[in-house]
Amino acid sequence: MKAEINRITDILRRDDGISWAMQYTEQISWILFLKFFDDYEKAQELEASLNGKIYTKLISPEFEWSTWAAPKKDWKIDRLSAMVWDDLKEFVNLKLFPYLDKFRDNSTDYHSMKYKIWEIFHFISNRIENWNTLREVIDIIDWMNFQSSEDLFELSQVYEDLLQWMGNDWWNSGEFYTPRAVIKAMVECIDPKIWETIYDWAAGSCGFLIEAYNHLRQKAKTTADLNWLNHDALWWNEKTPIAYIMWVMNMILHWVENPNINKKNTLIDNIRDFTEKDWFNIILANPPFWWKEKEEIQANFPIKSNATEILFLEHFMKKLKSWGRAAIIVPEWVLFNTSNAFQWVKRELLENYNLHTIVSLPSWIFLPYAWVKTNVIFFEKTKPTQEIYYYEVDLGRKLTKNKPITFDELQWMIESYKSREIWENSWIVKVEDIKDYDLSAKNPNKNKEEVLREPKEILEDIEKSDNEIKVHIQNLKGLLK
Repeated sequence: MKAEINRITDILRRDDGISWAMQYTEQISWILFLKFFDDYEKAQELEASLNGKIYTKLISPEFEWSTWAAPKKDWKIDRLSAMVWDDLKEFVNLKLFPYLDKFRDNSTDYHSMKYKIWEIFHFISNRIENWNTLREVIDIIDWMNFQSSEDLFELSQVYEDLLQWMGNDWWNSGEFYTPRAVIKAMVECIDPKIWETIYDWAAGSCGFLIEAYNHLRQKAKTTADLNWLNHDALWWNEKTPIAYIMWVMNMILHWVENPNINKKNTLIDNIRDFTEKDWFNIILANPPFWWKEKEEIQANFPIKSNATEILFLEHFMKKLKSWGRAAIIVPEWVLFNTSNAFQWVKRELLENYNLHTIVSLPSWIFLPYAWVKTNVIFFEKTKPTQEIYYYEVDLGRKLTKNKPITFDELQWMIESYKSREIWENSWIVKVEDIKDYDLSAKNPNKNKEEVLREPKEILEDIEKSDNEIKVHIQNLKGLLK
């Protein structure tokens, strides 16, 4: 399976319409989705037939995968019937995508599969320029079996790799891909239970929810448990079209066929309007930072700031149920920043929530996507904070692009989180000892010299930063046109 996906990415790299890794991941995703959905409808049709019922397919015969993409004869693609040349490209661009884009016309239920299909094909387009490229990719994907649990599991692992590789070519992929070792450790600490709702309104590639699903799947004992897990447990949002199709596909590959998803900017919701029906038991997230929000977005928050990281923190706090639990990754400056907005939000967090644990993650943990220093804050909506347990993850080595953090290296973090043991890498701070709401994770137990970096590495980071600034400028110019 991995070899086949590698073949597809190599084919797409040669196409004139594909410029970078996120685009070929997007293109693989929509083709994979249509093949999956064809297999899904066939399985639903067969199951209904065995139960003496009739299943009405969502996709009309003309637009079924087995009609336009891979018509068969003697179990092989019928080359005489299969579309080629400009016929294939024109069908996809002028008929298939417009047809799927109309699915919202008679479906306003965003939980439905029909609505999800519309959202996918309304916000993306076929970027593949060469019809032969499209034909080659279709032929490879056609032989993937989405009705086989073994093949589906293998493909889910390969797709995770694909999302990770995406970061090598696109500077902002940290928004979509959080190291899976960190996600798994956070889920282990929070330890979701059956019938607890889990929320991530900045989903990226859905890593937190997939890991939470895997965690809960082992605890599901009854049909009711499984039904709840597949339909009512996981809730999330994503505003970018490319991320949307990728995490829909990622969830499907991890057996969540009809997830609760929404495509919009999370921050457009006025948090003053949230009521009990909008609250969740658990929040797991790595919200975007560095971005700035305009004044009309800031108006949705009692404490206004143009920094997305502080707005997301306000949002998540207001989304948490009483006795609910949250684990959120924040950049280091959220902890030490003592400007008005940051102080006010942190005061709210300390006075109305129990910010019981802060984990300091190693520098460079998001390589190659970003090099910002981050922390995980754990809090509950129970009582005011009395003391904060700090834990510093010290690996004794420098993280690199080719040697990322592993789950085994975070075992002490999980154990310390549960035991709250005090040792060299952990300490407790009383809330009355915190000045100006500076929550910095400064380990009092040791004065460790920072590992000096090689000059070549520093120059590479400067060059990468310069490239990011150029991308920002180009994006801003595009917005001004």
